[in-house]
Amino acid sequence: MSDQHIDPAGNTQQFKAFAQRREQEAAVPPKKSPLVPIIAVVAVIVILGVAAFLLLK
Repeated sequence: MSDQHIDPAGNTQQFKAFAQRREQEAAVPPKKSPLVPIIAVVAVIVILGVAAFLLLK
């Protein structure tokens, strides 16, 4: 015959472990791609180049 008694502490412990795991995952900052700053620098260089060309023309 199966035991019909459910241990509430087991569910609480599982939830606490789940919550702590989620907090640890949230604490780790996501890795940022260096692509955005590179594109921004290239765009600034192009804009400055075009501006210099137009001013010296």
